Amino acid sequence: MKKYYPEGTISENKSNKKYMESINGLRECFFTEKILEAKATLCDHEHNLHVDLGVMDGIIPREECAIGISDGSVRDIAIISRVNKPVCFKIIDFMDDEQGMRTAILSRRVVQEECMENYIKNLRAGDIVEARITHNESFGSFCDIGCGISALLPIDSISVSRIPHPNVRFSVNTIIKAVVKSVDSLGRVTLSHKELLGTWEENVQNFKAGQTVGGIVRTIEKYGVFIELSPNLAGLAEYTDDVREGDSASVYIKSINPEKMKIKLSIVDSFPDRNEQLPVKYYYDGNHIDSWQYSPQISSKIIESIF
Repeated sequence: MKKYYPEGTISENKSNKKYMESINGLRECFFTEKILEAKATLCDHEHNLHVDLGVMDGIIPREECAIGISDGSVRDIAIISRVNKPVCFKIIDFMDDEQGMRTAILSRRVVQEECMENYIKNLRAGDIVEARITHNESFGSFCDIGCGISALLPIDSISVSRIPHPNVRFSVNTIIKAVVKSVDSLGRVTLSHKELLGTWEENVQNFKAGQTVGGIVRTIEKYGVFIELSPNLAGLAEYTDDVREGDSASVYIKSINPEKMKIKLSIVDSFPDRNEQLPVKYYYDGNHIDSWQYSPQISSKIIESIF
């Protein structure tokens, strides 16, 4: 399967830059239909994107900016939002003005169509892909999985540890790994992420009873406070009314029970912290998974994913 990358991945590559050092380099890309990347510098009043190609200007006509623009299924905000960001494209023509100034005519749409046909439509549930976070909403994160084509990562699939909003886990432009959860008949992809963050046992082996460790206050209930120790692991501390969701906390580990998947904690200290993102560690580096079980074998409660 040919590899296609999220936009912004190849713009700084030496080979990508080299083609833009000369007109002959751009002409070679035109004849070989090579995919290039460069920054969109502005969107004009007709919603054409202007791209800096180094040795000449490039223009992506409005209907060539993305799949769906021509039929109205994609709004023009998808064009405007690309300004000052890298965009992928192929050179489809050259145009000279009355003064002999040459401009390259570009198409992002043809790259996306190629990516859809050769890559996205061949994805299957359980495939592991690289994705770039493009924006976060309360219900999940939107990810570029290739050439600006978007996929949804629902909030409940981001991690086992519950979070109030995806932006406490991911920043925009963060590159992540994700599992394909489904691909519908239109090629729309839904992703999952928690299966790559380790099982309960893999996470808990980093902690021992008697330790005092750091965590983040995630949920406060009358019966206790849930403290995230890692993205796929949380413990429960006694209720206290002097902590707030999102606080950083120092917690003492009182006990660990694999059978019930429970970690009992005691809050030593807590304080507001603007940086709520714990580092993400991936426990699987393959290209595909068929199933994943989070819960230990001795646990009576089964938590698993089947792809």
